[in-house]
Amino acid sequence: MAALFANPAGRNFLGNSAEWYKMTILAFLIINPILFYMVDPYVAGWALVLEFIFTLAMALKCYPLQPGGLLAFEAVAIGMTSPHTVEHEIQMNLEVILLLVFMVAGIYFMKNMLLFTFTKILVKVRNKVMLSFLFCFMGAFLSAFLDALTVTAVVIAISVGFYSIYHKVASGKEFHHDHDHMHDAELDKLSHEDLEQFRAFLRSLMMHAAVGTALGGVMTLVGEPQNILIATQANWEFVEFFLRMLPVTLPVLFAGLATCILLEITGIMGYGAKIPAKVLNVIIDYDAYQTERRTAREKASLVVQGIVGVWLIVALLFHFAAVGVIGLSVIVLASAFTGVTEEHQIGHAFEEALPFTALLVVFFSIVGVISDNNLFKPVTDFVLSLDGHGQITALYIANGALSAISDNVFVATVYISEMTKALANDVITRDVFDLMAVAINTGTNIPSVATPNGQAAFLFLLTSALAPLIRLSYMTMVKMALPYTIVMSIVGYIGVSTLLEPMTDKLYEGHYIEHHHEKVGQARDAGDH
Repeated sequence: MAALFANPAGRNFLGNSAEWYKMTILAFLIINPILFYMVDPYVAGWALVLEFIFTLAMALKCYPLQPGGLLAFEAVAIGMTSPHTVEHEIQMNLEVILLLVFMVAGIYFMKNMLLFTFTKILVKVRNKVMLSFLFCFMGAFLSAFLDALTVTAVVIAISVGFYSIYHKVASGKEFHHDHDHMHDAELDKLSHEDLEQFRAFLRSLMMHAAVGTALGGVMTLVGEPQNILIATQANWEFVEFFLRMLPVTLPVLFAGLATCILLEITGIMGYGAKIPAKVLNVIIDYDAYQTERRTAREKASLVVQGIVGVWLIVALLFHFAAVGVIGLSVIVLASAFTGVTEEHQIGHAFEEALPFTALLVVFFSIVGVISDNNLFKPVTDFVLSLDGHGQITALYIANGALSAISDNVFVATVYISEMTKALANDVITRDVFDLMAVAINTGTNIPSVATPNGQAAFLFLLTSALAPLIRLSYMTMVKMALPYTIVMSIVGYIGVSTLLEPMTDKLYEGHYIEHHHEKVGQARDAGDH
C-alpha cells in the first residue's frame, strides 16, 4: 500500500493528506459496495453516514469536500441513492444554497464596518465574561430575526479580521503592509505563545456565538430553515410560532446564557482564555491608527455599509424575499456605493462560501442515502408506536439524537411529514399534533449543538477559513459544545415533558386560541389536511 502512494498518481490522491488518511478513504470506497451488495443496503447506508462523519471530523487533515464527495459519488454509482433523489434534496434546500452563495458574499462587502464596530467593543469591554456573554446573547438575538448562517458569517469575518491584524504585527510588519496570515514562518517564539493564547480566546468567543445562534434560532419562524417548514405544516404565523415554542425555548435561552457565564468563570472545557495584553495593545493601536488615517471617502463607505446593514436586518425581519435574494441585494448595494467595480474584487467575496456550498450539496447526497434506504425508519416507527405523553418526549429525544448525526432540516422534514399524515388519518388529534410540532422543532434545534454536522451554522464554522487559523477541529468543537449540549438538552427535555402542555394552554387562552382554531377550520375546509 505504501508503494501505491509513492508514485505520482498516488501522491496526487488527496494531496498532502497523511498516508493513513488516504488508506482509510480507499478502504471505505472498497468496503461500501461489498456491504451494499453482499450484506445489506441498510448496513451499508449507516456505514456511509459514519464514514462521512469521519471526513468531517478530519476536516483539518483534508477538506471534507474531496473525500466526502468521493463517498457520495460512489453511493450514487452503486445505487445507494439516485441522481433524482440528490436533485430533489437540492431543490428542497435551494434557499439554503442561495443563502450561502450570496449572503456570505454580501457580508464580505460589510467587513470593514463590522470590524470597525467590534474593534470598538473589544477595546471598550475588557471583561472576558461580559464579552463572552455579549457574543452569545447577540448571536441569539440576531439569529432569532435573521438566520444562524448569516450571523455565523458575520462573527467569522470579525474574528478573521482580529486574527489578521495581530498576526501581521507579530510577523514584524506595519499595519499598511501586505501580509498572509495563513503562515506562521515569520513569527518569533514569544509571539507564538501570545498567538496560541489569542487562538484560545477566539475559539471560546466563536463557540459562544455559535451556540448563541442555536439559542435564538429555535425561537422564531425565521431562525432556522426547518422552523419555516414546521410552521407551514402547522399553519402557524410568526407570533403563534413564537408563543408555541416559548415554554421550551425561554428556559433553554436562560440556561444557555447562564452556562456561558459559568464556563468563562470556571475556565473548563477550553473556555476562560483571556486576550493577551500584547494582542490587546496591538488592536488598540490598530484602532487608533485607522481612526487617525481614515479618509472622508472611507468614512462615507462605513456609513453606506451601516445603512446596508440596517436594510439587511429589516429585509430579513419582514422576509421581503428569500434570504439568498436579500444577500444578492446586499452585494449590489454595498459594492455599488463603496467603489467596488472590478470583477476580481467581487470574485474574492465568493471564495469563503463556495467550497462550503459544494460540501453542502455533497451532504445532500448523503441525506439522499438516508432517505432512500429508510435509515431512520426503526426510530420513527418506535416513536409512533408509543402513546400519550411519552410520544412527545420520545419525539424530542429522537429528533435530537438523529439531528446530531445527520441534518436537522432533513430530520424535521421526515418527522413533521409523518405527524401530518397521522393527523390527516385521524391517528392523532390537532392538539397532540401541535405539541408534537413543538417537540420536533426544539428537538432538531437544541440537542443538535452536540456535533458540527448537527447544524449548518456549526458545519460552516468548522469548514471556514477561520477554523484552521484558531485550531478549531471537529473534536474540539464537540468538547467545547458538550457543557452546552448537556444543559440545554436537559432543560429542553424538562420543558417538553412538564411545561409544554399546561403553559401552551395558558398562552392560548382568549384571542390566540380562537384565532388558531379558526385557521385550522379554514385549512380543513380547504382540504389542506
